[in-house]
Amino acid sequence: MAKITSTVMKKICKNIKLVITDVDGILTDGGMYYSDKGEILKKFNTRDGMGFELLRNNEIPTIILTREKSKIVIMRGKKIKADQIFIGIKKKEDKLDVICKKYNVLPENIAYLGDDINDKEIMKRVGFPATCDDGVLEIKGISKYISKLKGGEGVFRDVADLILKYKSQ
Repeated sequence: MAKITSTVMKKICKNIKLVITDVDGILTDGGMYYSDKGEILKKFNTRDGMGFELLRNNEIPTIILTREKSKIVIMRGKKIKADQIFIGIKKKEDKLDVICKKYNVLPENIAYLGDDINDKEIMKRVGFPATCDDGVLEIKGISKYISKLKGGEGVFRDVADLILKYKSQ
């Protein structure tokens, strides 16, 4: 990732009208807890929930987009009032046109938080790709912002705060 000046970051953030996030590795630490009945637990950070609320209060829709098919993600998404939840999506970039049309935004108006290779293609197409400190190297290379936090430690809130900080200037 090339160093981005605060002037450039301000311009990028002022342009954001919608935020999309991956789940495992961003909203969670990537751990998955299973029993003989299947997935039973995921740990989420409550600060990220506040990040969703802060964006909502500033009229910035939020979308959860994950490869996993998880009832837990649906439950969490409803609790934090994400505007839309997509689960079981293998090619996330295929949802970008649908999202842009529904929310009347361009890809450059979108921030996307991802941490792994399955996020790469959509991240290359949005205006503000961001990742966590423990995101994979290839994703860090295309990100315009790398949080100092690891997945599950409040990365979403960190990015939400950054966007709102620059939007208010």
